[in-house]
This record gives sequence, structure tokens and C-alpha cells, in this order.
Amino acid sequence: MKFEGIYTPVVTPHHDDGRIDEKAFAAQIEHLIDAGVHGLINGGSTGEYYAQPMAERLEMASLAKEIIGDRVPLIVGTVALQLSDSIAMAEHAAKIGADALLLGSPPYSVPTERENALNALAIDRAADLPIMLYNYPGRMGINMGEEFLDRVGRSRNFTAIKESSGDINRVHLLARDYPHIQMSCGMDDQALEFFAWGARSWVCAGSNFLPKEHIALYQACVIEGDFDKGRRIMSAMMPLMRVLEQGGKFIQCVKHGCELIGYRAGPPRPPLRGLNKNDKRQLEQVVRVLKRTVDEICTETALERK
Repeated sequence: MKFEGIYTPVVTPHHDDGRIDEKAFAAQIEHLIDAGVHGLINGGSTGEYYAQPMAERLEMASLAKEIIGDRVPLIVGTVALQLSDSIAMAEHAAKIGADALLLGSPPYSVPTERENALNALAIDRAADLPIMLYNYPGRMGINMGEEFLDRVGRSRNFTAIKESSGDINRVHLLARDYPHIQMSCGMDDQALEFFAWGARSWVCAGSNFLPKEHIALYQACVIEGDFDKGRRIMSAMMPLMRVLEQGGKFIQCVKHGCELIGYRAGPPRPPLRGLNKNDKRQLEQVVRVLKRTVDEICTETALERK
């Protein structure tokens, strides 16, 4: 499977009492497909998988597939504390006809690279689907290092990696030494660098509420090869990256961003809480300026080409 374009880890909308708002979930998916994103991820951290019991995770994967059909690829997240739960998610993904798995390291247990690789290979055997690895040491406590990559590389299914370490040297390593594993941007403020080093996809939570702008950067860098335009778009997006990452309020910001454009996202599940008024105001100002600036850049460059 080729991973190309913008892949959105879909938020999970909630009613005020914490129940999942399935109608709003369907509306969010329709909005993203209409906006032109290239694939959707269910069961990622942006979707608050960690706050869902297994039965609910399975139900949400099924619902996502039912809504999406075959219009865009569906990637199902399998991260769990227990291998048996990850295997259950992988088997269910295969059963419902998902296109790929998103496979991260098990949190908290801090396995060795060999142990982590054996864990990943067991999940692979359960589904026999294309796999996008998810390297996120900030949350999982470990890196998917060279020993890990060499071991899992024995299976043809490990076709891509979402690199979220924030270490630019990892980008260099993957591009040079693991060209057979498609590199996908998982660190938003490094998207330009990822594209410069050959990445052709970006897994970006902000595309839940700014799909057009995220697609514009991908289009400029990957499709048009216009890195001057790409730098201008990236510069316009940097204030958003700072707001999303500051103070550990990433999911809350993404959910409020969805509300800003008219799509219900509701509150996050505990222990997270919604944004305060000042945080909302700051995000709203950044989004207004970003949308206007990116639109001006795209309009200007389109006119120059005529």
C-alpha cells in the first residue's frame, strides 16, 4: 500500500455527558472526505482511544468503516497496554475490511527492541494487513530503533512509519537507511523537512479542522515540488503548531478547532478538560490569520502560473 497525502486521525465527538456522538462522528468524516483528505485513521490518540474500553474501540472502528465505505483508505489503530487487546483490534480491522493498521509500541511497559519487535510481529500475523508503524517515544517511552526496524522488516507488511519523535536525525536515518519503509510526517512543525527528505504523507490532527491548509502544504511540496511556496505556507502554519503543542492541550485544541468550523466535537474525556476562554480566543485568532494567509499564498501562486 502506498501512503500518499494527508491522513487525518479523526476526533471522537462526545455529548456533554461523555457518550460518543455518532451523528457528529459521521458528519466529521463526511466533512473530511469532502475536503479531499487522502485517508482516515480511527483509534489514534487524537481520537482518544486510551479513554475507550475495548468494546467501544471495536464499535468505533466498525462505524468508521460503515461511514467511509471504500471512498478513502481506513487505517485502524492498535495501540494497547496488552498484546491481546492489540491483536483483537488487528483481527477486527481485517474483519471489517480496513486498509491498514497503525501500530505503536505498547505504553508504560518499556520493552526492549527485540521484545517490541516480537510484539509487533504478533500483531502483524493476526491481521496480515499493511502496517504504518507509529514511533512516538514521548508517549510510549521507547524509540523504534534500528534493531526493531531490522526485525520487523522481515515482514512485507511493515510498509510505512509515522515518525513522531521530534528528532530530525531520525528523519535522516529513515531516509538514508530504510528507504523501503515509507516515511510519514508525524511531527507537525517538521512537515517541510519531512517532505524535503522524501516523505509523501502527513498524519496531522490539525487537518480535522484545517484540511484545506494542510493539503495545500502537501500539494506544494510533494505534487508541485515548489518548496518556496511550501516554506511560505509552513511559515503561516507555525503559530498554529505552537498553540497546539503548548501546555499539553493538543486534543482540546483540535476539538475546539472542529467546533470553530461548525462540526460538533464536544468535550474530551477525563482526565482532560476543555479549553478556557483565553485558550479558545488565542486559537481562534491563529486560525483566522492562518486561513487568510494560506488562501492568499495559494491564490497568488496560481495567478503567477497563468
